Amino acid sequence: EHIKLLAQLQQAQKMEAIGTLAGGIAHDFNNILFPIVGYTEMLIDEADKESVIHDRLNVILNSAMRARGLVQQILAFSRQQEQKLKPLKAEIIVKEALKLMRASLPSTIEINLDIADDCGVVVADPTNIHQIIMNLCTNAYHAMEKTGGRLGVTLSRVESMPEDVVGTDRDVGPYLCLKVEDTGHGIEKEVMDRIFDPYYTTKEKGKGTGLGLAVVHGIVHSYGGEIRVQSEIGVGTVFQLFLPSVKTETPILETESISGLPKGNEKILVVDDEENITKLAKEMLGKLGYEVTTYTSSSKALLAFRRNPEAFDLVITDMTMPHMTGDEMALEMMKVRPDIPVILCTGHSEIIKEEEALTLGLRGFLLKPIQGRIFAEKIREVLDEQFLSSK
Repeated sequence: EHIKLLAQLQQAQKMEAIGTLAGGIAHDFNNILFPIVGYTEMLIDEADKESVIHDRLNVILNSAMRARGLVQQILAFSRQQEQKLKPLKAEIIVKEALKLMRASLPSTIEINLDIADDCGVVVADPTNIHQIIMNLCTNAYHAMEKTGGRLGVTLSRVESMPEDVVGTDRDVGPYLCLKVEDTGHGIEKEVMDRIFDPYYTTKEKGKGTGLGLAVVHGIVHSYGGEIRVQSEIGVGTVFQLFLPSVKTETPILETESISGLPKGNEKILVVDDEENITKLAKEMLGKLGYEVTTYTSSSKALLAFRRNPEAFDLVITDMTMPHMTGDEMALEMMKVRPDIPVILCTGHSEIIKEEEALTLGLRGFLLKPIQGRIFAEKIREVLDEQFLSSK
């Protein structure tokens, strides 16, 4: 018992250290990714969809988003990643994630899908559901990479969990049941007991961090769900996840339109000490019709604003900058002009939370790297709210 407690303490200390390290690098790392994601999206939009260049740009974008996802996984596991829980239809997220997976899987792997049209509603973070699918399907792919095989994904509604699912004090259903099965090499008995341990992996270098199943386990249990794993050597592996379903009158998350990004003609002040980011913002927002002024110094930006506070309809600022942080600059601007809308951007949510930003009077909060659609929609949302409130 003493040895077990000591091992648990060492594991907790290890996770705390990893979480601290991840929190430290998240801001700078996401700042680096922001222009990579932004410019790649712009190039994809300009490139011929049938060209090799278009395909290569998509690979770059997917790789950048995977890099962001890796930091998010570490932060999530170390409890530093803020969750945004909302009622949603998981089948929408599952279908979107499987579209991404399908493009990356070789033709030697057959994909069989059985996604029910109405599986019920779960209260979850959409990013978490996406992570679950990507991690389980990636593991299945690695199990069949050399020999090929069949990947099956089933999503359905069940009234109760099987009796052999390990869990305590389970409520009566219904549950959302996600099943991911493969015809790979299977999991050895001595490995089965450790598959959910963080940083434990049997994969060769470059194939995994050992975080995937640990993250899945953490997400499922944080939602009050359970996992069942069945595996046979030479036959394959089946993961079954059960998430509590809820009744709600709240609007459900639906897929967003893929039509053109919302545009405008307002004047926007962008402040970020990373020149690559201010250049990206000027070009990206300029294409949407906005008139953009940029500064890499918060002090100079504040001086320009004080000289002519009516010259701008919106301020977008980074959080962490030398001499004066984004929230400090925003508060000074609001002293001059209380109605000026400000959107705060940051590479790591531990620096400031969305609730804190909104409490200060800021109108929007975004985490870097920001994808073009999210950026454009938030800007339009804040400007439209400002217009309505001024009437």
